[in-house]
Amino acid sequence: MNPSDLANQAERAVAAGDLRRAVALFEQAAALQPQDMILWMKIAALKRNLGDLQGALHATHRVLAISPRDFTALLLRASLLQRLGSPEAGESWGHALAQKPDATPPELQPVIAQAEERYAQWQSEREAQLKRQMAAAESRADPDERQRIDRFRTNVLRITRPYHSEPTHYHFPSLPEREFHPRRLFPWLDELEAATAAITAEFQQVMHAERAELVPYVQYEDHIPMDQWRPLNHNPDWTAIHLLEKGRVVDANAVHCPATMELLARLPQPKIPGAAPNAMFSLLAPHTEIPPHVGISNARLVCHLPLIVPEGCWFRVGAETRYWQPGQAFVFDDTIEHEALNPTDQLRVVLILDVWAPDLTEAEREAVAALIGVPEGGGGGL
Repeated sequence: MNPSDLANQAERAVAAGDLRRAVALFEQAAALQPQDMILWMKIAALKRNLGDLQGALHATHRVLAISPRDFTALLLRASLLQRLGSPEAGESWGHALAQKPDATPPELQPVIAQAEERYAQWQSEREAQLKRQMAAAESRADPDERQRIDRFRTNVLRITRPYHSEPTHYHFPSLPEREFHPRRLFPWLDELEAATAAITAEFQQVMHAERAELVPYVQYEDHIPMDQWRPLNHNPDWTAIHLLEKGRVVDANAVHCPATMELLARLPQPKIPGAAPNAMFSLLAPHTEIPPHVGISNARLVCHLPLIVPEGCWFRVGAETRYWQPGQAFVFDDTIEHEALNPTDQLRVVLILDVWAPDLTEAEREAVAALIGVPEGGGGGL
């Protein structure tokens, strides 16, 4: 008898309620056609219904031997391991969810919801266990080390994931990939933060000055393939008052901000004709989202000094999200995916400036400036 006839007989046995006969017939068909995933899935489902969990698991493994990333089979495997009380169950839910398609049929939604709940529970329990195992080492770590250790742990548990530097134009090799850089690398942050009130006052002056230049933050020709910026290109919801733009002092704005300009002159900003330094007041309108995007070059980092921040405005770099706090500056790598949101009814204002990546040597900085400063090589920003 051919596999098709056996499968038809098995279906009739299922309709008649004779599940054991149906299993036997499906197994005969699968023996003749061992690469048929559908046959093995039916065997797995029937054996699960008959209470033969180990048999169902074996049949599920036959499916996964044919198609290791099959979402339905991975869900079934995790549920079987859960019922069997296997220590593999928790992580298996994660393996299944990693293969979840963008569109799933409605009948699978309750199973997916259960998978997410089970996996979150396993992650929480496993994280607590790993924290206990790592407690002695963490007790001897400084704050930066503890932060990296914690991220190592959450990456392993897939609570977070690794993010990498992906500049759109200029990638300098072998620089550390850090989302937010340690404060100790930038001793001038204290001086910058101490000037918050004075800088905010100067922002207010330039904001209301008759000849100040307020322009969209993102300005590209429509034909340029910069899809990450398309929703905000030439959009007044995200605007900038430039003080330094591509190495040029914007006199119409800078004249109103002498204290800010004096402070900027003391910071380790790149100096590349036609590209850097850059410094601006960034204005994000109420209920405006900056979509995930990456910057131009990892040879420089970006500093934010929040000036006017309604409660609830947040900023994500990689896997870490921070809420801007007035007067609390930070430095981050904008070539790692980042995004922001102002969910409030008020304007958000941040002073943004670029600085050299601290790991670059003087010779390396000179080489970066020489390459980027050549008109044929770009020169359109850093």
